[in-house]
Amino acid sequence: MEFVLMTVGKTTTPYIVKGIEEYEKRLKHYVPFSIKSLADVRNTRKLTQEQQKEAEGRTILSELQGGDMLVLLDERGEMPTSVEFAGMLEKWMGSGRKRVVFSVGGPYGFSKDVYARADRKLSLSRMTFSHEMVRLFFIEQIYRGMTILRGEPYHHE
Repeated sequence: MEFVLMTVGKTTTPYIVKGIEEYEKRLKHYVPFSIKSLADVRNTRKLTQEQQKEAEGRTILSELQGGDMLVLLDERGEMPTSVEFAGMLEKWMGSGRKRVVFSVGGPYGFSKDVYARADRKLSLSRMTFSHEMVRLFFIEQIYRGMTILRGEPYHHE
């Protein structure tokens, strides 16, 4: 089982990049993990928000492989606790699928086609965070989930 974090746009803020690199390094001890950064849509001034979401959505869908589980990080998704999320990870790892792809959309969210393809939607909080922060927070949560599953002392209840 491989976990992939697919994002629209790159992470450029230095301290966030450093944090992502740290958790990415830690995660490699538990599970294959990669980040796939998709190019931002160009000439967005000429596009409506819906057109931008559609263009991003086509790119997201084109990167998926047959059999991938697609989990959207979306403000309207379910909000599990860290322990509940660890349970989801465990279930997915035993599902026989090759990849779980977690996707962070662009500034306006996801297209209707991406929502239709999604297997699940998760939210990190009812608060709004920058897309770069979401990437860091979410990678940390995957790491936390793996330590919970192994009974390691990183997470405290």
